[in-house]
Amino acid sequence: MLLDPYYSKQDKSVIISAEQASQFAKKECQDFNPIHDPNSKRFCVPGDLLFALAINEYGISESMRFTFTNMVGDNMPLNFPVTDAEHIVVTNDQGKSVLEINRKGQTSHDLELIESLIKKYVVFSGQNFPTLLMPLMEKHQVMFNPARPLVMYNSMNFEFNTLSLTNPLHVELAESKLEVEAKRANEFLHFDIFDGDNNIGHGVKTVVVGGLKPYDHDAITAFADNYLAMRNAF
Repeated sequence: MLLDPYYSKQDKSVIISAEQASQFAKKECQDFNPIHDPNSKRFCVPGDLLFALAINEYGISESMRFTFTNMVGDNMPLNFPVTDAEHIVVTNDQGKSVLEINRKGQTSHDLELIESLIKKYVVFSGQNFPTLLMPLMEKHQVMFNPARPLVMYNSMNFEFNTLSLTNPLHVELAESKLEVEAKRANEFLHFDIFDGDNNIGHGVKTVVVGGLKPYDHDAITAFADNYLAMRNAF
């Protein structure tokens, strides 16, 4: 199973080590955000891994929204409740919400569909930096602080027209936008979901970019070059 190397079970809890989370980000998402490095002081489990575990547990519904409510740290026990409810709250060992899911419509537990969506979506999601975010920051003449980058997954939602696949699934960018609010910005990545050439769904990923400062082309380019060097070396 695709996700088996990236978590473990302890009693009824899901446990994700910093190393497992980092390997998922790098191997499956091609995401080298420093916040997912095991030795980062601000380490957190990537939202894409939580999303993947959620649809692995609950299946894919025709309409779903995932809201990331708190950061998940190294080896933090997580409770994915057994439920058929439309509103699901995944909690940590202190009972605090870390992920909230809202779902409607029919649900598929087809493993091929679930793994296909995980693989294709997380690669799309992981290309945010530098491919998608860099042009938006230049357009708006803002950027995050390269010394303390803060780019955080906020939410994601999608809607499917059908849950039956006849061809390989793939995800493509439809539109990207950045809304700047003083020292932070909200980035919106709209995407389409295809079954072969047929558009069978759409969605949007929302990202918070914190610690904004005036755009410095040389500084952010140097950061991006180093980021890509790490990706290529891996």
